[in-house]
Amino acid sequence: MADTIAGQTHIEPDGGALASYVALWLAEHIAASAGPFRLSLSGGSTPKALYGLLAQEPYGSRVEWEKVEFYFGDERFVPHDHPDSNFRMANEALLSHIAGAQVYPMPTDTSVEDCAARYGSLMKQRYGAAAFDPARPFFDVMLLGLGDDGHTASLIPGQPVLEERTKWVAPVLHGRDEQRITLTYPALESSRTITFLVTGAGKAQTVARVRGGDNALPAARIQPHGAVMWFLDSAAAG
Repeated sequence: MADTIAGQTHIEPDGGALASYVALWLAEHIAASAGPFRLSLSGGSTPKALYGLLAQEPYGSRVEWEKVEFYFGDERFVPHDHPDSNFRMANEALLSHIAGAQVYPMPTDTSVEDCAARYGSLMKQRYGAAAFDPARPFFDVMLLGLGDDGHTASLIPGQPVLEERTKWVAPVLHGRDEQRITLTYPALESSRTITFLVTGAGKAQTVARVRGGDNALPAARIQPHGAVMWFLDSAAAG
């Protein structure tokens, strides 16, 4: 049975302890999988610390990277070497330090609409079907953050992407300084485990509202098919 968005909670005293715990949790999940293990990465400072640990001992030594497929939950529509690129951050922190994994960054080399469509086509090719089967999740683990406004990935308040239930990947043309590409709700929901990594007292009220099912916040509208884990530091847990 699927969890609600409230899911389960694990709390650590601070961001450093949280990154260490999640690195171990994730390494053990990958080790227990026969593969391929499909992992969707998120941007932001909290996952950056996690990625850095996964690139190091003892965490990385637990992982057979050749069975891991890396995807991205969203991307700013900037070149991959741009300082604001989620791919650049993940590559510098983790991907460039490991060998054998298959990495599928979101393209940003043509129009935002074309790049979103190409990433959706790639996912359908890898999945082997044009529609998600709730009994066969695409992702093993979906790493997500949470914005102060309740957005996750680039599901931004007030944007048309919040109503998209057909496309797996969609452009986000407004709502931020730069255009973005994001996985849609159906793609996020096609996960064995959705994980939220959240730190800081400034997020505590938003965490509580999302977990309470406040649909005014985009993250609360996720309808999970699998488990949901909230990894919080004590400040974000309130």
